[in-house]
Amino acid sequence: MRSTEQADTETSSTSTPAGALEAKVAVVTGAGRGIGRRVALYLAQQGARVVVNDPGVSPDGTGQDQAPADQVVAEIVAAGGEAVASHDSVASMEGGSRIVSVALDTWGRVDILFNNAGILRDRMFIKMNEADWDAVMAVHLKGAFACTKAAAAHMQRQRCGRIINASSSSGLVGNAAQSNYGAAKSAIAGFTRVLARDLGRYGITCNAIAPMAATRLTVGMADMAAKYGLVIPEPEYVAPLIAYLASDAAWNVNGQIFYVFGGSVCLAQPPVARRTIFKPGGWTVEELIEAVPTQLTQFTDNPGPPAEHLRPAFARPPAAEAMAAPHEGAE
Repeated sequence: MRSTEQADTETSSTSTPAGALEAKVAVVTGAGRGIGRRVALYLAQQGARVVVNDPGVSPDGTGQDQAPADQVVAEIVAAGGEAVASHDSVASMEGGSRIVSVALDTWGRVDILFNNAGILRDRMFIKMNEADWDAVMAVHLKGAFACTKAAAAHMQRQRCGRIINASSSSGLVGNAAQSNYGAAKSAIAGFTRVLARDLGRYGITCNAIAPMAATRLTVGMADMAAKYGLVIPEPEYVAPLIAYLASDAAWNVNGQIFYVFGGSVCLAQPPVARRTIFKPGGWTVEELIEAVPTQLTQFTDNPGPPAEHLRPAFARPPAAEAMAAPHEGAE
């Protein structure tokens, strides 16, 4: 008997009705490589006219190369589609405006925006510096704002639009050495939910994806997975979900976040209260010291537990306390 919660299907993961996006105009940022490239190609296959935006930077955001975006445009045109390149960075309001203007100047409208541009500057937090923090925030979070700000006004006048943002499990769940990236991706999830409420009345939907796919930005993850005999799925698995969310068929799907990896598409649940304790008149700190561990946080995992010798003495089992005693002076 099939679970109604799992709702798995036996159809192909790349099956979408031909022409689902016929005559729509799409802007895809970070479209020169990886997920963005596959999405741009797939949207074009579905009939969309595509602005392929990518400044051609390295994974850490340095350098510039127009070739990646130009090559994707050439592929789309060679296959009989319509596409133009944009080489602006999303990391400024001017850049976001120019990117959207390419769609307006070329085709007179913008129907779809996929905010996908991203860079990585991973460091453990103690070593994180302001430049690396700002660079990642500028591309991921401000970039999504800048492009959406430019596109939303036109979508509002059209009374129709589809905005899809790229979030990540690094922001929704957390991942070591990615405080900048995780913070940006978590903020994008919140941005998505708020936009859905602000823009939905105008026929504009806003959803987000948290993909897992083999790209330049996930090389380290792929190497780690390989050690355990696992394979990170290719980015083409992500594209059909973007096409669906960009289509008229998804007119009433709004404010949602989807995990997508390989043939799996999962609807994420917004953070909700898991357990509650209540006391009329409120709590004292002494009462919370007793109540929280026994009534709220029991059966939860600490994602980064301290070394045994750093735990408070009252939190150590007797055997562990004896073993930790020689290290009490350690830092």
